[in-house]
Order: sequence, then structure tokens, then C-alpha cells
Amino acid sequence: MASYWIRPYPPGTGRWLVIAWEAVALGFLTWASIRQFDLIGHGVKAITVVLGLVWVIGAWRILQHGVYVSSHGLLIRGLVRSRRMHWHDIAGVHLHQSIHKLGRWELQKDMTVVIERHDGATVNTELWAQGVDFHARPKLFRAVYQEIRGRHQTATGV
Repeated sequence: MASYWIRPYPPGTGRWLVIAWEAVALGFLTWASIRQFDLIGHGVKAITVVLGLVWVIGAWRILQHGVYVSSHGLLIRGLVRSRRMHWHDIAGVHLHQSIHKLGRWELQKDMTVVIERHDGATVNTELWAQGVDFHARPKLFRAVYQEIRGRHQTATGV
């Protein structure tokens, strides 16, 4: 599936907050590790380089994280892996409202976009109404959902 992938929404500012938070956390981990193990010289350089690389790779994945579309299908990029699906393999694109329960209390109702495949399996996307990209932009969440659904309908003639 060689085609041009686009993310139908701009990333939210929350991503930059997550990346900054991770930089501070890894900086603290580096400092604590150096102090805990009494590292000097090459040990300090090694742990700094290793944790710096972890941060760079993690930041890059956070920036690439999301749902991409093309004329051929859908690409879901997560933090660890990516998944591609052709439009003809997708039976439908739906909104799903999940409720988290703790005993008899309902904690939160979340809207997510779920992909239903023709074999009956469902695939969770990275699109979450309360996530870093859409928390302050609920209209954009609905617009992205409609965009993906419209592309699916156009590609499959449904």
C-alpha cells in the first residue's frame, strides 16, 4: 500500500506537554541513577546518552502518534507499533462510548473511534475525545470521525 498518508487533524499542544514531562522525568531518572550508583566519567556519559536516546525515540513516536488516511486505507500509528488496513477490509467506522467502572461507581465516559473489520473484529484507534489532541477541541474530534467515515464510504461505495 504505497500511497501518501495524511493525518486529518493537527496535533494538539498536549503532545508537547507530554514530551516536556517525559524530558523532566528522564532527566530526574538520570540524576537519580548517577547518584544511586555513584557513577563518574564514562558511566555518567553512558547513562545520559542512553536515556537521551530513549527520550528522542519516544518524542518522535509521540509526534507521529495518530490516525492517518490515504486513498487506499487507514494507518494507525501507536507508540510501539503501527497498523495498516485497506478500506475494503473495513466494514465500518463507529464511535464507541466506554464506561469505566470501579465497584458501583462509573468513573468516566470516553468517546473513541473504533474500526470494525469484515471478520467481526474491532480495532481501537488512537482517536479519543478526551485525549491530548482533542480534549479542548471536541468539534475537531467529530470532524475527524466524519472525515474517516466519509473516506471509507467513498472508497467502498457504501
